[in-house]
Order: sequence, then structure tokens, then C-alpha cells
Amino acid sequence: MYPTLLERLKSRGYRLTAQRRVVAEVLTGENMHLTADEVLERAEAILPEVSRATVYSTLQQFSDLGEVRELQLDGRSKRYDPNVQPAHHHLVCEGCGQVFDVAHGETAPVLGEHDRHGMSISTAEIVYRGCCVDCQQ
Repeated sequence: MYPTLLERLKSRGYRLTAQRRVVAEVLTGENMHLTADEVLERAEAILPEVSRATVYSTLQQFSDLGEVRELQLDGRSKRYDPNVQPAHHHLVCEGCGQVFDVAHGETAPVLGEHDRHGMSISTAEIVYRGCCVDCQQ
């Protein structure tokens, strides 16, 4: 099993204040794709004195470290995905905005030279869209 965000930060020697620790703890679990406001709400339930600015700056720091992926999936708020490995795509419900990880075997789809338009490809993201079981009813 892949280490949690908190475990990865500790192994890097990252300085974990109480606020950073609570943000990392909130971002633990499968199919975790929270907005910054959702992270804030959950973090405040654990550590009431955590501020909005601290949560936002911590999410940015985690993203800059490559330990959290910042996602723009549904035209709404950015979401934060702590499961950076293994590489995966996403499935988004167009009704409620629920997001699921979708495993795949390649880090990026292969593009032919003509389709790359001279670019070197660093990453690729595929987002599948649909309607979850609850929204179908």
C-alpha cells in the first residue's frame, strides 16, 4: 500500500506544525478529492483555531512539493488529491460533483509526433464524466 500524505511528509523531514498536520490528516483516505473549503471545514472540526489562510497556504505548499495534486475537474472549485501515486485518471459525476480515482496502466497516453505539435509531454489527465447511481434516481 502506498504511504499516506502524512507519512510521506514525515519521511521527507517536512516540518509539521499542528495546522499542517491536521490538513494532512484531513487529506487521508481513498478517493479523497476535497475543495479547500471542505478541507478547512474538516480541519476546524479537529483544530478549531486553524485559519482559512493557513489551510490555503498549506495546500499550496503540499502541491508545490508534489505531494498533493491540484485538480480542476468540474468547472467548480479546485480539488486536492493526496493520492499522487500511482498515476490515475478521474471519474466525475456531472450531477453532484463526486470524484473517483480510475486506475490505468500508463502515465500518459501516447501521442504521435503530429498530434504533439512540437510539444514535449510532461503529464496527461483524462477525466471521465457521467452520472452516479444516486443522481440517476
